[in-house]
Amino acid sequence: MRCCTGFWSIFRINITTMILPFEPYNPQWDHQFTAVKKELEHSLQGLSATVEHIGSTSVAGLAAKPVIDILVGLDDETDLDQVPVLLKGKNYVYYEKYNEDMPYRRFFVLLKQSPVALGLPECILPGDDIAAKMQDHDLRIAHIHVIPAQSEHWLRHIAFRDYLRSHPDARKQYQALKEQLVKREWEDGNDYNDGKDAFIKAHERLAVAWYTNPQR
Repeated sequence: MRCCTGFWSIFRINITTMILPFEPYNPQWDHQFTAVKKELEHSLQGLSATVEHIGSTSVAGLAAKPVIDILVGLDDETDLDQVPVLLKGKNYVYYEKYNEDMPYRRFFVLLKQSPVALGLPECILPGDDIAAKMQDHDLRIAHIHVIPAQSEHWLRHIAFRDYLRSHPDARKQYQALKEQLVKREWEDGNDYNDGKDAFIKAHERLAVAWYTNPQR
């Protein structure tokens, strides 16, 4: 399976084209994050974990797909495989399928109902096809990315978020790019992310340099 920028892989399925949902910034996204954060902290209370809001829904003024991206940083990398067990049965779909390409990450989609009630699996295994129904954004609340807190991946995603929050010109450029891209039809979310790839990579480098500068 092809992976795109960082770990923003979505879902490779057998459809022709799709239009991604795209909404103006909504302050309710912060409230939704807070609710999921509390749930995650309760579910993962046996682990040493930090929960952060990332992605476009975390940046005031940016339009976005109305699905919250959440980064969970584990102090102990060996705890990664405890997370699927702790989240089992709590409306999450676990993408074990993605572990081979990104062994440092465990990825989950939080649904509005239990996967079983929606006729979906709780775990998508290597070799499994991803059901077309999973592409319905109306079913989703959040994407959960669990990684080691001391990794380069944690740094660049937190740095990119804070850079966009602090640099209006970069934020406007990103907004303009997203507005162009969402007008197109895409094979899937991976292709949409490819359209943002050059911008994100260039600005992640700037963001990390800015974020790690003690003089900022």
